[in-house]
Amino acid sequence: MSGLLARLWKFFSRPRPVGPQEKHRPTDRRPVKRTHNLFEAAAAYVSACAEDDQDGIDEAAAWVSPEALSFGVNELACRAVIALARERDESPTAVARTLLGLPVA
Repeated sequence: MSGLLARLWKFFSRPRPVGPQEKHRPTDRRPVKRTHNLFEAAAAYVSACAEDDQDGIDEAAAWVSPEALSFGVNELACRAVIALARERDESPTAVARTLLGLPVA
């Protein structure tokens, strides 16, 4: 299972090209509505939850489907636990249990 997680981590942690925030249609000058990907939605959603910002929570939740948001939040949680575990030189299990206030087994 850790091989799969390592491959996912490598895939999702690759730098992505950054494009312009707003693109125009070739035939007119109205800006095309920017769509958000599930990772942007997850980051905004979790940040808004941490700041107790209900408007931000509602806005981010509207960007993608509930299933996509759930997947993004799960991926963000996994990456955060892995990063903290590396930083603290602890196992991901110990870090996750500590964050949730559970005894470390």
